[in-house]
Amino acid sequence: MVQIKSRNSLARRANTAQWFHALSDETRLEIVAMLSSGERCVCELMDALDVAQSRLSFHLRVLKEAGLVTDRKDGRWVHYSLNRGRIEEMEALLHSIKPSTRARAACC
Repeated sequence: MVQIKSRNSLARRANTAQWFHALSDETRLEIVAMLSSGERCVCELMDALDVAQSRLSFHLRVLKEAGLVTDRKDGRWVHYSLNRGRIEEMEALLHSIKPSTRARAACC
């Protein structure tokens, strides 16, 4: 059983590292901010961010691989939105590592 916990812990750390990596770029943070108000077509993202399609595709792929965004095809257009479940997981993680306001125990 300890071995299973260890594997789960390693997987959780890997996922967490991937989330933070995905959010470590200003362009990707801007994409997340735009998607926080709802689904956006890739053409809207390109216009708003003033980036080439290839560059935007790279950033969206990083966000998608981290599970932060999902996509939906509508004809020839692709629409992106935040993955609410994953955002809630991240929120729970951040809440779990929030510093305590309790007084620190004396040392030595």
